[in-house]
Amino acid sequence: MPGQLNEKPAATLFRLVNGYQVSQAIHVAATLGIADLLHDGPRSAEDLAAATNTHEPSLYRLLRALASVGVFREVDGHQFELTPVGDCLRSDAPEPVGPWATLIGEAYYRQTWGHLLHSVRTGENAFRALHGMDVWTYREGRPEAGAVFDRAMTGMSRRAAEAVLAAYDFSRFSCVVDVAGGQGAFLGAILSRYPSLRGVLFDQPHVVAGSEGTLSALVERCQVVGGSFFDAVPEGGDAYVLKAILHDWDDEVATVILRECRKAIGASGSLLVVEQVVGAPNLEPATKFSDLNMLVMPGGRERTREEFERLFAAAGFRLVGVTPTIVGVCVVEGAPA
Repeated sequence: MPGQLNEKPAATLFRLVNGYQVSQAIHVAATLGIADLLHDGPRSAEDLAAATNTHEPSLYRLLRALASVGVFREVDGHQFELTPVGDCLRSDAPEPVGPWATLIGEAYYRQTWGHLLHSVRTGENAFRALHGMDVWTYREGRPEAGAVFDRAMTGMSRRAAEAVLAAYDFSRFSCVVDVAGGQGAFLGAILSRYPSLRGVLFDQPHVVAGSEGTLSALVERCQVVGGSFFDAVPEGGDAYVLKAILHDWDDEVATVILRECRKAIGASGSLLVVEQVVGAPNLEPATKFSDLNMLVMPGGRERTREEFERLFAAAGFRLVGVTPTIVGVCVVEGAPA
């Protein structure tokens, strides 16, 4: 992250060190739904406080701080309006970031990142060390936390889908199986773009149970299957998509998942892994900080092209190519070896 124009090195470092304050402030604004309230035009801090049941002087302090970093814009009379950046916090934004902002400010999320030092010293997963269980078990036992996570993943899928569809051609396929596809936002976008395609949404039963609204208009072309990718993956597809799945796991577990896909896929099928790919040194901070997030939260990792190549080979695939998109994720394509 380069410093701002004419910024002294110490000032740059202070700004980076205090970055958590900005993310937490955005989390609060996202949780309160401020961007939705500003969708129709400027409103005063007093009006916004009444609509959100918050303390008006304190809300004003929050909003003016976020206006100073470009999330909102303060205008006359303690009124605020959206900027293009803040517009991405709207619940119906074309590229929604609000659900992610809500997730990363959750107390358990912050606490886990507070144990990054433990992971760096030991190589162990910070979440398990702190909470005594993996993050999936934690969320499964806390439906509210699980719902916040599901909304965040749906928002990320919507954002990634447009970029992937702009960069990658799915027209040669007849049936796409979205492995661990959540509530169907990504698969739904693919099927909507390609009317001749059929799809299979596959995830844990309690996850796909929330897919009705997302896939209601596509029910005739989309089958919803509940299960675990550790047991078996549905057969019959000629494209198997794993979006933001393998980075949740270490190489050993990721290989198990890919081997189940290998059992299901035909000899001429395609494996499409949609994830960030770690690039050259000193560049792409988003990918490299996402890698740290994988270290502390689920215990996985982001991977280089060479690491994907080795992972694919261990599971019976060969890497065919990597297609980048404008939002940082890539389509890492494999074929049966």
